[in-house]
Amino acid sequence: MKVLKFGGSSVASSESIKKVINIVKESSNNNKTAVVVSALGGVTDLLLEAGNLACNGNNSYLDTFKTIEEKHLQVVRELIPINNQSGVLGQIKKMLNLLENTLEGVFLINELSNKTSDKIVSFGELFSSFIIANALQNNNLDAVLKNSQELIITNENFSNASVKFDKTNANIEAFFKQNTNKVVVFPGFVAKTENGEVSTLGRGGSDYTAAIIAAATNASVLEIWTDVSGMYTANPKFVREAFPIPNISYREAMELSHFGAKVLYPPTIQPILKKEIPICIKNTFEPSAAGTLITKTALNSNPIKGISHIENMALITLEGSGMVGIPGISKRLFGALSLEKINVSLITQASSEHSICFAISNNDASKAKNVINQEFSYEIEQAKIDPVIIEENNAIIALVGDNMKSHQGISGKMFSTLGRNNVNIRAIAQGASEKNISAVILHKDIKKALNTLHSEFFENQTRQLNLFVVGVGNVGGKLLEQIKQQQAYLLKNLRLQVRVIALTNSKKMFFNEDGVDLENWKTALGNGETLDMDLFHQKIVDLNYRNSIFVDNTANENISKLYASYLKESVAVVTCNKIACSSNYTNYLNLKQLSRTYNAPFLFETNVGAGLPIIDTLKNLIASGDKVNKIQAVLSGSLNFVFNNFNEENSFYNVVEQAGAQGYTEPDPRIDLSGVDVMRKILILARESGTQLELSDIENDSFLPESSLAAITVPEFLETLKAEATHFNKIYNKAAKNNCRLKFVAEFDNGKAKVGLQEIPSGHPFYNLDGSDNIVLFFTERYPVQPLIIKGAGAGADVTASGLFADIIKIGNN
Repeated sequence: MKVLKFGGSSVASSESIKKVINIVKESSNNNKTAVVVSALGGVTDLLLEAGNLACNGNNSYLDTFKTIEEKHLQVVRELIPINNQSGVLGQIKKMLNLLENTLEGVFLINELSNKTSDKIVSFGELFSSFIIANALQNNNLDAVLKNSQELIITNENFSNASVKFDKTNANIEAFFKQNTNKVVVFPGFVAKTENGEVSTLGRGGSDYTAAIIAAATNASVLEIWTDVSGMYTANPKFVREAFPIPNISYREAMELSHFGAKVLYPPTIQPILKKEIPICIKNTFEPSAAGTLITKTALNSNPIKGISHIENMALITLEGSGMVGIPGISKRLFGALSLEKINVSLITQASSEHSICFAISNNDASKAKNVINQEFSYEIEQAKIDPVIIEENNAIIALVGDNMKSHQGISGKMFSTLGRNNVNIRAIAQGASEKNISAVILHKDIKKALNTLHSEFFENQTRQLNLFVVGVGNVGGKLLEQIKQQQAYLLKNLRLQVRVIALTNSKKMFFNEDGVDLENWKTALGNGETLDMDLFHQKIVDLNYRNSIFVDNTANENISKLYASYLKESVAVVTCNKIACSSNYTNYLNLKQLSRTYNAPFLFETNVGAGLPIIDTLKNLIASGDKVNKIQAVLSGSLNFVFNNFNEENSFYNVVEQAGAQGYTEPDPRIDLSGVDVMRKILILARESGTQLELSDIENDSFLPESSLAAITVPEFLETLKAEATHFNKIYNKAAKNNCRLKFVAEFDNGKAKVGLQEIPSGHPFYNLDGSDNIVLFFTERYPVQPLIIKGAGAGADVTASGLFADIIKIGNN
C-alpha cells in the first residue's frame, strides 16, 4: 500500500485539487492508496483568526467565517458535477453550522481554550477531506472517506497532542483489514482523546497523520506532495542555484527540517524510522519531477547534503566568574526556560565554564530575559553572574550531512568561506556526530551566507561578482561593452559570473537585482530613477550581495569620498578616479586599512598608466623585498599625445583640441596641461613605494604661461592657448634646435618628487615614445643600472576600461 499526503498548497483551489485527483488515479491503478489531506490552502489561518476575533468580542469574526464558507462552497461548485452537488453542499453546510455555533460560543464567553481551538481548526481538514473524497468518487474512483479521529487516539495535551500508539495502531490495522476500497481519504492533523474530545497533532500534523498510517500499515512508501520538487540544497527563495536533493537519509532530513526546510515536519519521520519506510517528497504541480527520496542511508559523493537556516533568532549569553566550577548552573538555566516552554535551538559553552550562549526565537527573548534574571537573581545581586545579555536579529545557518565526519576540513572551509565575505560568526555549535555544523550570524547576512556556502559546496566553484557601476561615459561605456563581450568566456574558462546590478550616469540610476541586460542598458538607465548617491549606497547595503564591487569610472571628488563607506560594508572598490589615492595621506592610509579590516579589495591600477600593470608590478616588487630608489616616467598619455603632435605645422591650440576630441584629455584640459594629473600619478607611485608624501610636496615646473594658469573657465583657457602661440612655439623650437623631443616627465628620487616638461635627447628610453603611450622606469636595489621598464598605451577609454576590467577579474580570481 502507498500513503499519499497532500499539503495545503496542493489543495488550495479546485484547479490544484484536479491535479491531486489525477495523481491519486495513477497511484491507485496498481496499489491500494491512503490519501491524507490538509485543509484548503490558508484555511487553518482563517479558522485561527476567526477564533481569536470571537474570543476578543470582535464581531468581524463573522466576516472571516463568511470567507471560509464561500471558499469551500466555491470549490464544491467547481469540482462536483451540478447533478451531484446538493448532497455535498448540504453536508458542508451542516458542518459550517457547527463551526459557526462553536465560534458564537467563544464570542459569548470571550474565552478560547486550547481544547476549543483544536475543535475550531479541525474543521479545515474535515471540510477538505469530505470534498476531496466526493470529488474522487465523482471521477469514478473506488474511494471512501474515513475520519482520522476515529482511529488516532491521543492524550489531552490539546493543540499539540501526543499519540497513544498501541491503541492507534490497533485501530488502523483493524480498519484496513476490513476495508475493501482501493482509495481511502483521511483528514490530516486531527485526532481524538480516549474521552472522545477533539485534539490535533500540532504544526505539521498532516504529515504526522500520514506517517502514523504508513507505519501502522507497513506501507511501501510515504509520498508527501507539496508545491516544490523535493528537499533543496538550500532555500530556493534565497539561492537561485539551489536544486532538489535526489536522495537523503532520515537523519539528514530531520536536521534540514529542524533548520527551516518547510517541506517536511521533523516528527513525521519518527513513526516510520524503525520500519525503514521510504519517504518521497513530490511536486503536485510537476508530478513527473523525481523529487527527493528519504531512506535509512543515502549515497552521495558530496558529504554536504544541504544548507539550511532559521530566521529571527536571539542570542542569549549568561556569564560570570560565579559560574566556574559550580555544578547545576546549566540545569537551573535550561530548567527555568523549559518551565516557560521556551525552545532552545543552539547551545555553546566556553570550556572555562565562564559563559553559556544559546539561541532562541526573537519572540521569546524578553520572556527569557526575565526568567533567567529571576532564576539567578541572588548571583546577579552578589555580582557573581552578570545580568543576561540579549542580542536580537540573528539567524542560525547550518551545514547538514551524514558523511561530514569522514571528510576533514569542512568546518574550516565553511568558516573561511563566510569570513572571506565578511559574514560575522557570533556562535558555533557542532555535535560529536558531525552531522550538523551550525553558526549564528546576523539576520541581514542570511542571503549572502547561503549563496556563498552553496557556491562553495554545491556549485562548480563558479564565483559570482556583482558590480555597481558609477559613470557610464567613455570609460564606463567601454567597460560595459567589454563585460558583455566576455561574460560567456569568463563563465566557461574562469568560472566567473559577472553581473552588473546597478548603473548611474550624472542624472539617473538603475537597479536590477537579477543583473542588468547589457544589450539594453542605455534604455534601462534612461527609464531609471533620479540619481541619489545616498539611496544608491543604501540599496547596495540592503541587497548585501556576496562579492559586491563598487566601480567608479568618474573623475568626481564627491564620488571618491564615498569609498570608505563602501569598504566598511565589505564592498570592494575598483576605480580609475585618482582623487582618493592622491588626497591627504591620512585618507589614503585609512582606505588601505579599511580594505584590510573588512576584507574588501581596493584596487586602482588604472590610476597610473590606464591599463598598464604599473601599480601591480610595483606592489610585487615591494612585497618580494625589493626597494625603489628612483622612478622616472612619462605618465600622461594626453600630454605625450600633445607634444608628439605639436610642431611648426600644427599649432599647440589645435593639438589640444584634437586630443580632447579623441578622448585623450579630460573635459577640462587644464587638469592634464597643468601637470596636476601627473602629480597625482607620481604621488600614488611614491606612496605605493612606501614613502609618506603629500601632493603639495611635489614640485611642478609648469610650461604654461601665466595667462593660461590664471584663466577661470575652459573657454578662456583655450583662448589663451591661441594668444600665447609664440610662447609654445618658442618651447618647441628650442627643443628642435637641440635635436630633442619634448616630454612631460615625472620623477621620484630619494623621497622627493617633481614633474615638468623636459627636452629628451635621442637614445633616451623616452625619446621614441609615440602617440599617447606611457613609460615607467623603476630603478631599484635589484635593478640599479638597467631599470625595469613598463611601456604601452597609457590613455584612451578602451585601455582604461580594460584596466578596470582586469582589476574586477583579479577580485574574482582571489
